[in-house]
Amino acid sequence: MPLALFALTLSAFAIGTTEFVIVGLIPTMAADLHVSLPSAGLLVSLYALGVAIGAPVLTALTGKWNRKHVLLFVMSLFVVGNLLAWQAPTYSTLILARILTGLAHGVFFSIGSTIATSLVPKEKAASAIAIMFTGLTVALVTGVPLGTYIGQAFGWQATFLTVALLGVIALVSSAFLVPNNLKQPSIAKLSAQLTVLTQPRLLLVYAITALGYGGTFTAFTFLAPILEQVSGFHSKAISLIMLVYGVSVAIGNIWGGKMSDKMGPIKALTVIFSGLAIVLIAFSFTAINPITAVITILIWGAFAFGNVPGLQVYAVKLAEKYTPDAVDVASGLNIAAFNVGIALGAWGGGLIVDQSGLMNTPWIGALVVLVALALTRFSGRLDQQAA
Repeated sequence: MPLALFALTLSAFAIGTTEFVIVGLIPTMAADLHVSLPSAGLLVSLYALGVAIGAPVLTALTGKWNRKHVLLFVMSLFVVGNLLAWQAPTYSTLILARILTGLAHGVFFSIGSTIATSLVPKEKAASAIAIMFTGLTVALVTGVPLGTYIGQAFGWQATFLTVALLGVIALVSSAFLVPNNLKQPSIAKLSAQLTVLTQPRLLLVYAITALGYGGTFTAFTFLAPILEQVSGFHSKAISLIMLVYGVSVAIGNIWGGKMSDKMGPIKALTVIFSGLAIVLIAFSFTAINPITAVITILIWGAFAFGNVPGLQVYAVKLAEKYTPDAVDVASGLNIAAFNVGIALGAWGGGLIVDQSGLMNTPWIGALVVLVALALTRFSGRLDQQAA
């Protein structure tokens, strides 16, 4: 595999770290910025909203640009966003920084796959994409807990400075290693994306994705304050628990993919959404004990991210049937749906915390996942009728 591919993987690692590391730092940031926990949780929502907008809109607007130039622009924007977060004098400035980095995230993963595949022979395309996305998985296992530890030990600003430095290394690596003469792929216009959004079956999948993934973030966004205030953990223990969660996520991602291949997306998602709802409800009771809380979190991670492969495969499968000329667009919009789910889940969780307290987030998140389960079963029946 070419070295340029590892520059992309490093970029994915930095981006994945900055997206999720904030979850472990929410209590620290809320106290330091003198804002409420729900306001700190909005930093998760607005980042995800930036991703959801950046992926389809900015990718379409930069479609005619040289691919390497877009990559360097996006990574520069990522670095600037994290430096702004590092030096943010106010909460409002931090919001702007999170939106900027979210926009960069959306465009990077939209163009990253096409750049990765252009670096290798056609028969190695899938492996190239898998290697690039390994950066995200490794970020959850190592980057997020390490970033959380840095934030707890040296202040949350130090975490953003560290991520910015990672972004600079990725940017310089891409500048030197990624070739200038990358093949210019045909980029779908916004009109093609709007066509996809007129297909009811695809809209149903996007709703399943947003609710099934977003239900987790209703509670996950406020995991750190729950662990501190309810389970009784010291703030310095949060980074270790995030490591446990990250390992579980990595296992769940592989497990979910294999289950989807073996059983088909509908059956796999039925199992995963059912398990996820049960785990979230259980966490409402197990969170009061440190040992049972960690055990529940270990299981939670596997179910929370185990649905990703099945949802993505299902979106592509339906796109091939209903919008065969815009499969990539449909797949990209499903990625946007994941981030809409994160944004709505974190925002909804903030409202719940504000109105009725932290421990109402897990079981309400479970209800959201059960709605996704019901829509999944409904979509499966539509598939059978069509067949």
